[in-house]
Amino acid sequence: MLNTPRVLIHHAALRHNLEVARRHAPESRIWAVIKADAYGHGMEAVAQTLGRADGFAVARIAEALRLRAAGITRPILVLAGAFGDEECHAAARYGFELALHQPEQLGALARLPPGRPLRVWLKVDTGMHRLGLDPAEVPAVLAALKAYPGVAANPGLMTHLANADDPQDPLSDQQCARLRALAAPDQLLNIGNSGGLLAFPAARTHWVRPGILLYGASPFAAHSALDLGLRPVMTFQARLIDIRQRRRGDRLGYGGTYCCEADMPVGVAAVGYGDGYPRHAPSGTPVLVAGRRARLVGRVSMDSLTLDLRGIPEAVLGAEVVLWGENLPADEIARQAGTISYELFCGVTGRVVRKHLD
Repeated sequence: MLNTPRVLIHHAALRHNLEVARRHAPESRIWAVIKADAYGHGMEAVAQTLGRADGFAVARIAEALRLRAAGITRPILVLAGAFGDEECHAAARYGFELALHQPEQLGALARLPPGRPLRVWLKVDTGMHRLGLDPAEVPAVLAALKAYPGVAANPGLMTHLANADDPQDPLSDQQCARLRALAAPDQLLNIGNSGGLLAFPAARTHWVRPGILLYGASPFAAHSALDLGLRPVMTFQARLIDIRQRRRGDRLGYGGTYCCEADMPVGVAAVGYGDGYPRHAPSGTPVLVAGRRARLVGRVSMDSLTLDLRGIPEAVLGAEVVLWGENLPADEIARQAGTISYELFCGVTGRVVRKHLD
C-alpha cells in the first residue's frame, strides 16, 4: 500500500555489528542491550538473531519476562533492578540478574528464600550522578548481601559512563578507575557501553554492554558509523503519493514555512510525525528518492512531508523514499532534527509496518 510506511530490519547487519563489538573487546563477555523493544527494532526477533551474545540487558522486569515468554534462555540482566517482593521473586524464578542501585532495594532481596541464588550487580555512581550507590555505601551493601540466602555470593560491580560519547573527555577513565578501586581481586566488573568499549580500554572489563552500536549508529559525534565499520540495521521507507509543479513564491504546508524560490516539482511522501519521523526536522533535511538525495521542504505533518524533487527525473508516483538507512545514516537525520539516533529508532510508531530480513 502506497500510504503505509515501513521499516526493514536487516538481521545480517545486527550479526555484523555484534562481531564489531567482539573485535574491540575480545576478552569481555557481552550483554547485548535490547531494552525499549531493542531500540525500536523488535526485541524478540533481535534476541533470536543475537544468540551469540553472552546475555541480554533490558531496563525492566517486564521486558525480561517478555524474553522468557518468547523462549529466550540466555542470561538476562535487568538494568534498573527489581522493586518489591513480586519483582524479586520473578527474577529468582526466571533466573534474571539484577542491578542494585539503592539501599532500599535490599529489603526484597533479604526476603528471597534459599534455592536458586540470584546474581546481583551493584551499580555504583562513579560520576554520572543519575542512579547508583555512593562508593562509600558499597562495603556495607556487600556485607548485607552476604547474609541473604537467596542471593549468589560475590556480587559484581557495574557503573555507567556519562561522557563516553567524547573519547577526549577524561571522565570515562576516571569513572573506570573509581570502580576498579572498589573491586576485590575476584570481583566481576561490568562497565563498557558502546562508546566505552570502542574508545576506552579501561572500560573493556569482564562484561561490556553495547547498545546503539548494535543497531548500526555511532555513539560519537565526531565519528560516523561507517568510520567504525558498523552497518545500519533499520531502513525507514515511504512512498511518493503526489507530485505537483509549484510556482516561485508558493508557500508549502502548515505555517508556510518554506517559500519556493523557483518553479519546482514538489512531492508528498506518505510519512510524518504520526509514524515517528521527527516533526522538528527542518527544511533541507536529506531523504533519498528513488535512490537519489532530495531534501525536505516545509513543516513535517502528521501523515506526510513535502520534498524538493528538482533534478530527480526518477521521482514518479510510488517511488521509494528512504528516511534513514543505508546511504543515509540515522545519525545525520538526528543531527538535522536536534536529537539522537536512539530517539529516532525508538520513536517509530506502531502503525508502521515492520519487515525482518535475513
